[in-house]
Amino acid sequence: MISTEIVGQSSLIVLRCLCLFPLTALCHFDDDYDKPHSYMPPVVKGSSYFADAFPSETDFKRRWIVSEARKDFTDDSIAKYEGKWLLEQPKDVGLIGDLGLVLKSKAKHHAISVFLERPFVFDSVPLVVQYEVKFQNGMDCGGAYIKLLTHDNNLDLHDFNDLTPFMIMFGPDKCGNDYKVHFIIKHRNPLTGVYEEKHAKRPNTDLKEYFNDKKTHLFTLVLNADNSFQVYVDQMLVNRGNLLYDMSPPVNPPKSVVDVNDTQPADWDDREKIPDPNAVKPKDWDDREMIPDVHSLKPDGWLDDEPEFIPDPKAKKPSDWDVELDGDWEAPKINNPKCDLAPGCGEWISPKMKNPRYRGRWSPPLIRNPKYKGKWSPRMIPNPNYYEDRNPFGMSAIGALGLELWSMSTDILFDNFIVTDNKRVADLWANDSWALKHTLELEAIAAQRHVGQILMDSFEERPWLFVVFVVVCTFVALIFIVCCCANPQVEEDAKYKKTDKSPGAALKNLSPGRQETTEYMNVLRRNEDATKTSRRKGKTPIQ
Repeated sequence: MISTEIVGQSSLIVLRCLCLFPLTALCHFDDDYDKPHSYMPPVVKGSSYFADAFPSETDFKRRWIVSEARKDFTDDSIAKYEGKWLLEQPKDVGLIGDLGLVLKSKAKHHAISVFLERPFVFDSVPLVVQYEVKFQNGMDCGGAYIKLLTHDNNLDLHDFNDLTPFMIMFGPDKCGNDYKVHFIIKHRNPLTGVYEEKHAKRPNTDLKEYFNDKKTHLFTLVLNADNSFQVYVDQMLVNRGNLLYDMSPPVNPPKSVVDVNDTQPADWDDREKIPDPNAVKPKDWDDREMIPDVHSLKPDGWLDDEPEFIPDPKAKKPSDWDVELDGDWEAPKINNPKCDLAPGCGEWISPKMKNPRYRGRWSPPLIRNPKYKGKWSPRMIPNPNYYEDRNPFGMSAIGALGLELWSMSTDILFDNFIVTDNKRVADLWANDSWALKHTLELEAIAAQRHVGQILMDSFEERPWLFVVFVVVCTFVALIFIVCCCANPQVEEDAKYKKTDKSPGAALKNLSPGRQETTEYMNVLRRNEDATKTSRRKGKTPIQ
């Protein structure tokens, strides 16, 4: 017979091993995700017009300028750009020592800007703009876009505001359920000299996760000299097009426009079909929806000759009543008291019922209109404001980069800005900055996944682990079966323990000496009981 204590201890050991099994899989998944990672600022590997990874507080204060302006046509309480900017490390997973520009204030106007190291001139090389955004608290309503400001030798960044001229606006923006990645250019009308905003078509990609997942996201704009453009998020293409065909309103106006002074001729008949004038309603067509109920009868005692209302006999004409001014005086009407004692008064009308022969309202069938001239539309005339700009890429030069934002969310982190003329340079910059953070964030998310999912991944990677897992579970099940069936006396003793009648169960918990004494006392007690029983039956027990 297997000892219950040994079986229990064996089961406990196996269970402990089983609990360690998923932990082993978890540790195998990634052993290094939570180790600290030192930060090395990226280095530009090629040509650039501006690059900043915020290596130090001193460098930040030397380069960036916080606006001291006020917004025009805005309530005084919120007109000033008084939103706070700080240089901080990310709240959660990141590189130790990696600083970023953080928008700190809620429901405030923020404005900060920096001069490019040299102006970018739109001639033959592409413009590549790239930066990182991390919505550390998610995003309720607000923007995280940048403005590339028009180059001007007299530009004062201390006065940077919403009216400061810019050539390009690019970046994420969200309010409510409207998620955007803006790409807007300022195009100069060659006829009037006025700059007009042209918005790129909206991408078909779902942008929601970029605002809600609290991860670091990389936004990249590539604008080429052939007027084509590409927008990337996390190095994935989310939008593409051409300045000539994919902007709204179009860069070039239409050659022809509607003549607003044109009117439809009075004799123009644009009815394609008309009712048949020769059609006649059939004689058996019944269009009465309700008819008198032929089965209803007038109640007995109905007073046909009594009106329902009569003049009030107690009413008197007012003493100041003027017939010439007020007309003939008539007493007000009251309910006829005779009708109160009868089923009703006045003309009796049979109640209505649905007409079983009702066929609906008749209308003549439609026929082709012999006078139909087609749908009228006003004529088109040459557009007096037409022009054709085949090179909208040739914008005014840009000389500064700025963030002019309003947000209902705080702790929006910006980092690793670069303006270059080579996508490869921007990619290398991202590999040394965003890619490292992106990898750490993915590892942190993976480490938080459910143990069960990790086990499934482990089974998929190493199928032999599944066999081990099944064997361990089977062995544990067998141990429990043995525990339940090996010693039935345990269950029997448990029954006696409730009534203190199981000497076997009581003796197991005593020392050997006390067990012998207790056993001897039990023998004496049994003999005494047997003696009493024998006396009742007239017998003497055997000693």
